Amino acid sequence: MAFEDLTPVVRALVPGLQGAVTANASMKPFSWFRTGGPAQLLFEPAGEIDLIEFLRHIPPDWPVMPVGLGSNLLVRDGGVPGVVIKLSKPFAETEVLNDHLVRAGAGAPDVKVARAAAEAGIAGFTFLRGIPGAIGGALRMNGGAYGGEVTDILVEARAIRRDGHTETYDHAAMKFAYRKSGAPDDAIFVSALFRGTPGNPGELLAAMDEITRQRSATQPVNTRTGGSTFKNPEGHSAWKLVDAAGCRGLRIGGAQVSELHTNFLIASPEATSTDIERLGEEVRRRVLDMSGVELQWEIKRVGVPLA
Repeated sequence: MAFEDLTPVVRALVPGLQGAVTANASMKPFSWFRTGGPAQLLFEPAGEIDLIEFLRHIPPDWPVMPVGLGSNLLVRDGGVPGVVIKLSKPFAETEVLNDHLVRAGAGAPDVKVARAAAEAGIAGFTFLRGIPGAIGGALRMNGGAYGGEVTDILVEARAIRRDGHTETYDHAAMKFAYRKSGAPDDAIFVSALFRGTPGNPGELLAAMDEITRQRSATQPVNTRTGGSTFKNPEGHSAWKLVDAAGCRGLRIGGAQVSELHTNFLIASPEATSTDIERLGEEVRRRVLDMSGVELQWEIKRVGVPLA
């Protein structure tokens, strides 16, 4: 499927644009499933000012969606209409400050932020080693693992709204809850400030190594997967519900429920996003029939089905 080419319009509206714009860009490299259709327009801003100018000048009715590392992203096979904004290297810096503060760009991988904090002797960040994504996604979803969540360490987050103006949200304004924040849907996070506590670098790095060991032993980390598929319902573990419903190893097309961890879906090289989504919905149906519990997707599904 190919969309209308928006690049001439963008070049005319934003003549000083520095970042790269690509029409009908493949989204497969931006999803760990490696499936899905194209982005109508992919924009990789050269920095905050470039992003602000872009958002200020493009038509307000164009849909805009930011992506980071794509670790929990399922792009439907029909692709993504409108604009996908990829926050790359200019948004991936991490800086250790005084008073156990760490500033990180929204495109910085969680694991690199965890390591920078550990090496500086700042505790409270090791849980980020267990989240295979970037800081922007962790802010949006209140990312958590191994006993920690973003809400535990966030001081403030900086974002650019759809109309191009910037806002800074303190901890209270983020309105964190389980696997979500209350920040406006059109807020594109560009950086965040975190605060930890004093810690021993050796102990913190050892704790990160232990998380790595546990993940490798219990999760299909070397496969095409999107991380945890479903949120844990209150009072339940999603994987236990999926397992009890007899879904371990269940397949549809090129998609399979992991044998190692049943809250992970795995894509074979032949899989389509349709296979993956159909499998997830079948799992939800079986769990509901078996337990009466309705699982909610944790993976973010975007785009349109293949016509």
